[in-house]
Amino acid sequence: MKRVIIIPARLNSSRLPNKVLLDLEGKTVLQRVFDQCVKVQNVITYIATDSELIREECLTFTDNIIMTKTTHDSGTERVIEAVLNLDCNVVVNVQGDEPFINPLLIENLFQTIEKDSVLMASVKERITEKKDLINSNSVKVITDKNNNALYFSRSVIPFFRDGLESILDDNGKISSSYFFYRHVGIYAYKKSFLCEYSNLNEGYLEKLEKLEQLRVLENGIKIKMIETSYKSIGIDTKDDYYSALKIIRDGF
Repeated sequence: MKRVIIIPARLNSSRLPNKVLLDLEGKTVLQRVFDQCVKVQNVITYIATDSELIREECLTFTDNIIMTKTTHDSGTERVIEAVLNLDCNVVVNVQGDEPFINPLLIENLFQTIEKDSVLMASVKERITEKKDLINSNSVKVITDKNNNALYFSRSVIPFFRDGLESILDDNGKISSSYFFYRHVGIYAYKKSFLCEYSNLNEGYLEKLEKLEQLRVLENGIKIKMIETSYKSIGIDTKDDYYSALKIIRDGF
């Protein structure tokens, strides 16, 4: 199958404006994302943006830039426009604020989406810290026995009726007996499915949670989840940015 990676990038992030152009030790956040993506074999990587400022910055390291409309409400909508005229079968959408995304994880996603029965796939990682579990910026996911997503939420799911303190071990971490997962915001799609997605209406749950992946579940479509141990951080806040700087300075 012909593979492409699309990195949707915009300037108007509500929590951290212009975050994709923030400097991480001589390279922007977006360039570091791109550098990780091009390590994946047999894939062409594109940046999709509606910003001339982003385009000018990206031209310093790649010509693979697709200009898109300014009216998109989500990264997925931008990806759909970007791939319309590309010769590909499968697409991975890598967020423009994930500078440490692991190329092996992207390859695993490609292998998953290339299975005949899978239309859309994404990633989960085990939560071990209470602070991550209760952080509304950290989206949680629960799955069925076949690793298809049941629900995504900014709240703690599943809800633990006896209280979170009772599931912590002696070190203050979540006991290994309990399973909570963070959703890692990277997606894979069949290109044919993206055309179907563009015709789906925004759902009630999506409006409440502000999570576009819920549109897929509300329309009865499965999202295959793969578990990863590759650690990454998305840059959503200033604290995330400072954490990313530290990772770079420590020798990433």
